[in-house]
Amino acid sequence: MKIETQCLHEGYTPKNGEPRVMPIYQSTTYVYDSTDDVAAVFDDPTKSMIYSRFENPTTDCVEKKIAALEGGVAAMCTSSGQAATLISILNICEAGDSFIASSSIYGGTINLFAVTLKRLGIECIFVDHDATEEQLSAAFKGNTKLVFGETLANPAITVLDIEKWAKVAHAHGVPLIVDNTFATPILCRPIEWGADIVMHSTSKYMDGHAVQVGGVIVDSGKFDWTNGKFPCMTEPDESYHGIVYTRDYPFAPYIVKARMQLMRDLGCYPAANSSFLLNLGLETLAVRMKRYCENALVVAKYIEDSGMAEFVTYPALESGKEHELAKKYLPLGTSGVISFSIKGGRPAAVKFMDSLKLASNEVHVADIRTCVLHPASATHRQLTDEQLVAAGIDGGLIRFSVGIENVEDIIADIDKGFEAVKNMQ
Repeated sequence: MKIETQCLHEGYTPKNGEPRVMPIYQSTTYVYDSTDDVAAVFDDPTKSMIYSRFENPTTDCVEKKIAALEGGVAAMCTSSGQAATLISILNICEAGDSFIASSSIYGGTINLFAVTLKRLGIECIFVDHDATEEQLSAAFKGNTKLVFGETLANPAITVLDIEKWAKVAHAHGVPLIVDNTFATPILCRPIEWGADIVMHSTSKYMDGHAVQVGGVIVDSGKFDWTNGKFPCMTEPDESYHGIVYTRDYPFAPYIVKARMQLMRDLGCYPAANSSFLLNLGLETLAVRMKRYCENALVVAKYIEDSGMAEFVTYPALESGKEHELAKKYLPLGTSGVISFSIKGGRPAAVKFMDSLKLASNEVHVADIRTCVLHPASATHRQLTDEQLVAAGIDGGLIRFSVGIENVEDIIADIDKGFEAVKNMQ
């Protein structure tokens, strides 16, 4: 089945006389015929629903749809993208472990990795996203359990060489986790390039309308957890009747563990209504991604030719240093997000953004509406100067998220901002 039709049909298929729209199961609770039936489900939670703290029929339909879109075997939704990132790490890392991450990832994720996880005794080793195989391999320690990167980094819009990172990760016997938020499975399916786990902030393009916050983790089902590095997968889980995930759930041990152990304990599961709204976004995802990419390429070329920018980062531009990588991994386009550094630094960036009328100045991205953000003042405000440089951010950097409006209207709005900056001088 093609990706476009998977968006519409995978997960919920109405039968004769049933509603066309996926139903909302607005319930915390599920009823059983007997005490023995309840006990059986607690012995094996994959048999039925237990409680909506960690599973719900509406969300289950969306999880199946996203797993199919990414080419995975199973998925688990979360209440936010950050929750998905956290669980993806905690599922196989514990105090005393380390993991490797690209340095050009989202600022909130950098803080999660460098501060919060450090307090839990888990070390993050940051490596340049364009590190060579030798440099990446040299960063590994004996306790390194995984490698993490973003297909398209936020807001640097750099492209991860997924195949290279997967090759090095697998050579060291650990999985590659890829945040595919900006690309979505419409533009790139990281599992096809060697990624083992894929996660998203579904608040972005998957939703597309800024109506719900959410995340998702997808298990490829391909990684060999029995290589001796992951006793959490291969030894009995005493918190759950001695279950051995690789033995009892060989089809998707990673995602089953994440649900039965971490979601059970953390409870960061989305509400049924949020999943319903997410599903509506998924049904138009393929159509919207095409429009985002078309509009963004026109806008990126316009900004590049304007003479107002120090540089423009949009991998679909032929002038971009990562254009060849983009053609390999993202042949259909590189999302609607552009990063550019305006001449004049922070004062010019602020003036430009505050002068826009159509584009919203907001802490969001990947919406149907055009929106802008100054990362150094917002999402990356807590980073040190060194971390900002590593993430590819300077005072003049603007994250410009192109919406699906008429592209001529978007350019007219940009002209308003440029004119205001010129009048500063």
